[in-house]
Amino acid sequence: MESGPSGGSRPAEPGPRLRGLRGADAAASASSLSRFGAEAGCRAPAVAAVLPAGGSGERMGVPTPKQFCPILERPLISYTLQALERVSWIKDIIVAVTGENMETMKGIIQRYQHKRISLVEAGVTRHRSIFNGLKALAEDQPNCRLSKPEVVIIHDAVRPFVEEDVLLNVVTAAQEHGASGAIRPLVSTVISPSADSCLDHSLERARYRASEMPQAFLFDVIYEAYQQCSDYDLEFGTECLHLALKYSHIKAKLVEGSPDLWKVTYKRDLYAAESIIKERISQQVCVVMDAKEDEEHVGCCLEEMLKTELNHIKVTSGQDLQQIILEQCYNFVCVNVMTSDFEETERLLNMLEESNLSILYPVVVISVHFLDYESVPFGQKMEKVMQIREFAKEAKKGNILLFGLLIYFPQEEQKLRESLRQGATIIAALIKERNSGLIGQLLVA
Repeated sequence: MESGPSGGSRPAEPGPRLRGLRGADAAASASSLSRFGAEAGCRAPAVAAVLPAGGSGERMGVPTPKQFCPILERPLISYTLQALERVSWIKDIIVAVTGENMETMKGIIQRYQHKRISLVEAGVTRHRSIFNGLKALAEDQPNCRLSKPEVVIIHDAVRPFVEEDVLLNVVTAAQEHGASGAIRPLVSTVISPSADSCLDHSLERARYRASEMPQAFLFDVIYEAYQQCSDYDLEFGTECLHLALKYSHIKAKLVEGSPDLWKVTYKRDLYAAESIIKERISQQVCVVMDAKEDEEHVGCCLEEMLKTELNHIKVTSGQDLQQIILEQCYNFVCVNVMTSDFEETERLLNMLEESNLSILYPVVVISVHFLDYESVPFGQKMEKVMQIREFAKEAKKGNILLFGLLIYFPQEEQKLRESLRQGATIIAALIKERNSGLIGQLLVA
């Protein structure tokens, strides 16, 4: 077993739903199991998680195992680790990966600064990988550096959208019943074909459920089940709840799961996962303006137009930027009214790079310029604005996507409002799509 390398500074507890656990929220997360323990008249259980991640992804149809396929240039498994890491009461996370992917996994842990991760070598099947993960937590194993938990969560490395409430539900049910698992209604009817590929019989869909992840067990229950498990079950089985029933005689408590528990299985699922992530990190926009007095009107008009295109627009002055960054806003519109060059945008880029905000998600910065071609020669202003290409190249190295937007000013009031409306539409599209192919481009509204 190997511990993942430790990382440097990173944004505080960024969750996949863009809900950072800070202050009262962090305390609530940390005490959720404690509250359950108090209500049940016992202490909160020690909890660990095991993630089998040794699959080859044959159904995905790509050479890269699906757990390492990139979403927004970041491996899928990193999102799943993040979802577990933000749950403060999960003490240890064991990831089982093949020997050939061990260095790749170490690199992911280091690059994205994951915490509380230990690595073990995966087995040739899912059950053997899980068994290896459980062995790493068992006190009867030599050179064990981890303490045995009371409850262990088993989850899939390719289910990145699991939420804390589901994890808490299966853990508390496992503490009471010995085993538990998330379930979802069946989407399609299950049928049994005959040997000659004709319908033999079908199941009544309303009576059955799909078994999902996560699942949770009293550690001794599932570990003893795996120790007694037959080679046939280890080789061909897929259901952990079945092992607890067959070998430990524990009937699992079934817990209704959320729609977000789906598993990335096929190539199209990668696109769906990317769409969900983009939507979640596009829910807040910070508008930074250098405008003053009368000229503030133009920037404020753009802000109002943005509110019709995007929700949760948050306007901040320069002194508030640090707080906005701490709140994990991943979208910035830098409105340059007083000047056509990049002083304000460059200051924002420097702050973002120092914050490490973009380690986990790409940050979008849109530098908006109002071009007054009547007061300054057009060529002179364009020369300055076109510097965005060089800024964008450097920013991309830090996972910051810089785009430019040019709006002619002054114009007749009605034409100006139309230009601002077009500008807001362009900004909304850039934030929602996060198309890295357009970085460094100067778009005109």
